[in-house]
Amino acid sequence: MAERTARPETALLTREIAGATLAGVRSPLPGYPADGLDPVRLAAILRQADQGDATAFLDLAETIEERDPHYLGVLATRKRSVAQLELKVEAASDAAADLDRAEMVRAWLARDELAAELFDILDSLGKGVSFTEIIWEKSAGQWRPVRLEWRDPRWFRLDRRDLATPLMLAADGSETPLPPFKFIAARIAAKSGLPLRGGLARVAAWAWMFKAYTQRDWAIFTQTYGQPLRLGRYGAGASEADRDTLFRAVANIAGDCAAIVPESMQIEFVQPPSLAGAAELYERRADWLDRQVSKAVLGQTTTTDAVAGGHAVSREHRLVQEDIERADARALTAILNRDLVRPWVELEWGPQPRYPRLALVRPEAEDIERMARTLALLVPLGLRVETAEVRDRLGLADPAPGAETLAAPAATDPGGGMASLNGVLGVFKGGPGHRATLTAPGAEGPSAALPAPPGIEAAPGVRMQAEAPPVTPDAPALLAARLEAAAQPAIAGWLARIEAILAAAGSLEEAREMLLAAFPDVDAGPL
Repeated sequence: MAERTARPETALLTREIAGATLAGVRSPLPGYPADGLDPVRLAAILRQADQGDATAFLDLAETIEERDPHYLGVLATRKRSVAQLELKVEAASDAAADLDRAEMVRAWLARDELAAELFDILDSLGKGVSFTEIIWEKSAGQWRPVRLEWRDPRWFRLDRRDLATPLMLAADGSETPLPPFKFIAARIAAKSGLPLRGGLARVAAWAWMFKAYTQRDWAIFTQTYGQPLRLGRYGAGASEADRDTLFRAVANIAGDCAAIVPESMQIEFVQPPSLAGAAELYERRADWLDRQVSKAVLGQTTTTDAVAGGHAVSREHRLVQEDIERADARALTAILNRDLVRPWVELEWGPQPRYPRLALVRPEAEDIERMARTLALLVPLGLRVETAEVRDRLGLADPAPGAETLAAPAATDPGGGMASLNGVLGVFKGGPGHRATLTAPGAEGPSAALPAPPGIEAAPGVRMQAEAPPVTPDAPALLAARLEAAAQPAIAGWLARIEAILAAAGSLEEAREMLLAAFPDVDAGPL
């Protein structure tokens, strides 16, 4: 379907222009070309559609859905698997205007009717094309699509010049171009080529016709051989009236389950020989045709038919179905963005360089453990991550103001002061015979008690508490204290990376590889 760029006639947008008319050319009454269908007639219907008159083909496609439970089931499964996917809106950019336009579309999507409307648009899977009329509403100067109405594809034509450009049947029967911004013209083809030759009904029609023959023959076979033969015997001297009485008894005994005959007459029930193999022939043929339809519609058979292979085969076939689902979802979102979102934005704000985009996605379960391990590894190395994005992926709401929240536990110092040195940068002042207690900025208690060498000034933000020591510290202790404080930034950085790697690693082997990758070279210059 070609992209439409003409400006719309706004008077047409708020009213229905393609509804049914009992007395006009858009009649809702269906035709029944499937009655008495044979290969010659089916071929003629398909050739007629190829020449631009698809009315009989579209009636046939509708009839197949009504009369074949298997085709109806697999086609509805394919349509519903896409129609129930979650619709997300992506803003064109982070600009305020683009965010407002995306929010406008996002608010409209919260409608109970949307899944049914998408299901109707996906009618193009079976027929090759579908047409949905957009009923717009303009209130307070703002445009809004209030309904998406499915329209019978028999009320439209494809231009005979290319058999691809859609045309609408006007009330007088003339073929007119679709008004801009008024229709969602969908084409989701199963194969490349002309739209009407890409519908699944084109393939299913042959399978359905041959299955209908099989079912008819099966019914005749069952009627003929499924019941015992009722054989009436009369004597040599039986009159014409006696024979008529016996025949009526034989004919009615199956339905009435009761009959009377003269004593000289007999009724015998003759059981046919075992015909189980012949009966199974019809069933196998019907099942085989159903499997071909399953392959055409869903790409596989395991999710619809009981076949050998077990759970593993079912999982593989389900992946095939998911591939088709994603392809249908991408095609449908492209159609919605072209025929609905872009026209809506242009009606509100005029042509734009960028437009919001719809995306149909299947929500996938988040691997929380893997994400936590990744964050624990990368955040200490400097990766910046928005907390809002993490909450969204975990499915957690933003905490309300004043709400009680979970928080990391307070840091402890089981390692003899090493953990408390993180963030504590400073040296000490004091005089001989004094001890200084260092406290990190904002900490409640002391983090290390170190003797202060004379003449050394404290770093900003380090709180000093002097107290008289019992003994005078010696020079090695003073030097050790200064070395510990000076080496803390480099060692703390190493320890932070090592702790993050050990927290993220799932095994010792994985930890070893991560350590080798994180520390290819160790710069000892600061030390």
